[in-house]
Amino acid sequence: MKIFVTRNIPDRGINMLKEKGYGVEVSPHDRVLTRDELIQMGKGSDAVLSQLTDKIDGSVVDGWGDSVKIIANYAVGYDNLNVKEIAERGVVMTNTPDVLTETVAEHTFALMLAIAHRIAESDKFSRAGKYHGWEPELLLGTDVSHKTLGVIGLGRIGSRVAHHAVKGFDMNVIYHDLKRNDAFEKEFNAVYKEKLEDLLSEADFISIHVPLLPTTRHLINAERLKLMKPTAYLINTSRGPIVDETALRDALKTGVIKGAAIDVWENEPNLTPGLAELDNIVITPHTASATEETRQRMGEVAAKNIIEALEGRTPPNLVKV
Repeated sequence: MKIFVTRNIPDRGINMLKEKGYGVEVSPHDRVLTRDELIQMGKGSDAVLSQLTDKIDGSVVDGWGDSVKIIANYAVGYDNLNVKEIAERGVVMTNTPDVLTETVAEHTFALMLAIAHRIAESDKFSRAGKYHGWEPELLLGTDVSHKTLGVIGLGRIGSRVAHHAVKGFDMNVIYHDLKRNDAFEKEFNAVYKEKLEDLLSEADFISIHVPLLPTTRHLINAERLKLMKPTAYLINTSRGPIVDETALRDALKTGVIKGAAIDVWENEPNLTPGLAELDNIVITPHTASATEETRQRMGEVAAKNIIEALEGRTPPNLVKV
């Protein structure tokens, strides 16, 4: 059995595959592969362990030949896969849910605290030698405790962010999702907002946790940013294109909202011009799941999915078609 890994990942998952006697071939290029490279290197493989940066559709699968039985995506999201075309070719797809939940929720809260307390701005200020002594109004931030958090998308990560908000910071939680969650509301005294617009107008901090779909692309646009309080903050750790970055830049520049913190960008790895020059945004480079523990667990889950599929069993983390 040949397993093609499209980019080097922490060793635990790769070792699991090798221990099964599989031939593991890892791309020698520590970068995103071109389409042609992806096809050529994957030819003759029984399984492909892909990254969220690998755009895979039916024609890529055709280029690999008939041997590939499973594409194990090293991510929770799988908007990089053309699910319909791949499924039509009889190839199974899996992802790595659950193992990222705690880490991404932590990063989300880190971003929230960083923008509210002006951490990045204060660090830059201090390194530049501008601090000349304590001042009562120097770099005033915003309290997070007892404020209202609006969660858009109540999946695993959104729910965990709400947990931290309520249990750690006594925040009030409102949420918007396709369906209500009575158990969640009871546990966290949360309030459901059927209309996204109502959440946007009431929340002090808004955290996005929805998948990237045609219906969620530019879910947050210029019109919806104007519905937010001028004292509010937007946090995005889901997918970049859910937020119209040009509209966000303009809203931050003109004071439509107070601040933002993003881990995902609309056109990665390119940032919308003008965003990086703003002090009222914190930007991290898609590293919300980037801890040693989580990236190792992601590899384990991807490897287990491959092993189960190649041994004729149903992988535990099938992507729904």
